[in-house]
This record gives sequence, C-alpha cells and structure tokens, in this order.
Amino acid sequence: MSAGDRLESFFFTSESVSEGHPDKICDQVSDAVLDACLAQDPNSKVACETSTKTGMIIVFGEITTKANVDYQKVIRDTVKRIGFDDSAKGFDYKTCNVMVAIEQQSPEIAGGVHVGRSEEDIGAGDQGHMFGYATDETEELMPLTHVLATKLIERLSEARNNGECPWLLPDAKTQVTVDYKDVNGAMVPQRVHTIVISTQHTDKVDNDFIRKELLEKIIKPTIPAEYMDDDVVLHLNPSGRFVIGGPQGDAGTTGRKIIIDTYGGWGAHGGGAFSGKDPTKVDRSAAYAARWVAKSIVAAKLARRVLVQVSYAIGIAEPMSLYVNTYGTGVKSDAEILKLVKETFDLRPGVIMKDLALRRPIYQKTAYFGHFGRSDPDFTWETPKEIKF
Repeated sequence: MSAGDRLESFFFTSESVSEGHPDKICDQVSDAVLDACLAQDPNSKVACETSTKTGMIIVFGEITTKANVDYQKVIRDTVKRIGFDDSAKGFDYKTCNVMVAIEQQSPEIAGGVHVGRSEEDIGAGDQGHMFGYATDETEELMPLTHVLATKLIERLSEARNNGECPWLLPDAKTQVTVDYKDVNGAMVPQRVHTIVISTQHTDKVDNDFIRKELLEKIIKPTIPAEYMDDDVVLHLNPSGRFVIGGPQGDAGTTGRKIIIDTYGGWGAHGGGAFSGKDPTKVDRSAAYAARWVAKSIVAAKLARRVLVQVSYAIGIAEPMSLYVNTYGTGVKSDAEILKLVKETFDLRPGVIMKDLALRRPIYQKTAYFGHFGRSDPDFTWETPKEIKF
C-alpha cells in the first residue's frame, strides 16, 4: 500500500446511549420544553439548555413564546417517562430539585433574523455549517455500526420497560465495531467484530447473570445472524458493578451526544447540537434538510454513499455554500449531482421549516434513539424527495 491509498478492509466503531444517560436526560428535557412551547405557539423561539447532577436539574436559556408552560411539570414528567422514579435508582422525578432560569430571545437577534419577514425569507438563526450523510449499507440508508449500537439501546429500553429484564435500570451505553470492506468508495459490512454493553443494574444481580442475560435477551435478538460468528468479541459490563448511574454517577448537559444523534462518527459534523432549539436554528433544521438531501440522493441510486454540507450566515436566508461528495460512488459526477440538488431543494430556513413541517411538537422523541434512520412519519426528513434526472 502506498501513501494515499484507500484502506480496502478496516474496522469502524459507533456508540449509543440510553434515555437514562445523564446527557440524554438533558437532551430530552430540553426538547420536552421545546415541544411544550410549540404545542401552544408554533412560532415560539426556543434555545433551551439543561444540566443535571445528583438530585438536581437546571433548565436555562432564551425563550420567546405566547405559550404558558408549566416548566416544573414538563421537566418532572420527562424524568418520570425515562424511568428515574425512585431514589433507589439514584434519581427521582418526585423529589429532585428543579431550577429554571429562562429569559427572552435577544431583540437584536429577533430583528436580524425574522421580524418583519415573510416565512420564506426568514434568515438563518445563526451562522454555521451542517452535514447530511447517507449510505446504502442498511435499509435505513444509515451506517451499520450506528444502526446496531442504536438498536441494542432500543432493545435494552424495551426489555427494561416491559418487565422482561426487571434488573435493568435506565442508564446504559453500547458500542459496536464492524469489519468493513471499501468497494470503490461504498461501505460493505462483513461482520461484527466487537460489541460493548455497559448497563446500570439493580444491586441484587451478579456479573455472570448480567452477561448471560445481555447475550441471550439483548444481543442475540438484535444483531442479525449474518453478521455474528464465533469470533465476535463481547465486553458486557466490563467494569463490573454499575449500580450508581444517571446524574448520580455523572453530570449531564444538553448537546454532548451529537455524534450519537447523527451518524455514529461517519460523514462529518458541523458541531452544533439539536436539542432545545426551535427550527429557525439551522443547527437543527438545516442538518435535518441535509440528511433529507443525502437520503434522497442514495434512494434515487444516484450514489451508494454521499456527504452533503450546507452553510449559513446569521440573518441571511440563502445558504452560503452547498457541497456534495459521493466518495466516487456516483452514477453522475459530483458537479452534476450538485446541480440536481440545487434544482430539487430550496434550502432557505423558512422553506425547510415549511417543506418538512418543523413547527410541530415532535422533538422529544428525536432526543433518544437518534434523529436519523427512523421510520416514524413525524421524521419527515426521512422520506426521500424525488430527484428527476
């Protein structure tokens, strides 16, 4: 192999975390507040951050809305749904201290972005660059590593909530390493190489029991047999006991799981978090639109794999730039595909909000199990748009 040659075979790893992970608690609380505002006032301007530690949640930020929101109820109901309902689990929605420090959106931002403008000409809520990615290696058109890590988390949640594994507690992490082949730029999974699961548990179970349960009830029903073999490496609760979890174990803050929220490390990320932001914030809406564009390209079989970037300046409606990279997998040149994208999609923030119906209270459920690759009809950016060519 010479310098600059592609790796034809390689390992790649993605991770995921459960609803009870402290950072994910914060994402869900921030988006629950957003939904509560949008449910009463679809034009709410919301920038809501959350942090949590033992026995405490603080919600802070800038919100301008006509909604009358009971923040205490919204926050406690979210923690209850997640499953922290008893101090024995390390956190209890009934007794935790809730602090709210909310101010209105800066009038300077409002005046520069949306005041006195038509919906189509609303400016971007901030500068930034956002990415979308799609790949044909799974039916979701998402990376297999990310899909499997997420599905393991979903299965842990299901087994905890339906009583199948009553020893499970809300905080958990998964990680999946896949052996890939690069076939002319397309990613072709060969096998699962390593699975890591660390899950919070009650203090009445031992590690041998936990590892057997995780293998039989979580891994085997979740990982397709075609990717499993006798050589797969399993690290199941490798640190030993994990009774202390959630905010008692680690502090949490909104926006610290942005790779889990997107593509598991594949493609690229502009750095902006999603949760707690209304759709005038292009960190969220344009990232959803970029996924829409990328998925539409792959669904149309214009490419097997693609990365899309779009960028904005605060107060300006038209994107500053648009970029497409098919990694050499396109049936047309990247320049030709870029031209088709420009002809098919209007990526002004106001038009994105209208086309994808983003002013609805749909966001709390995006804050766990990922924002992309979902079949929920509310995830409108997952329905490909026809690209005529």
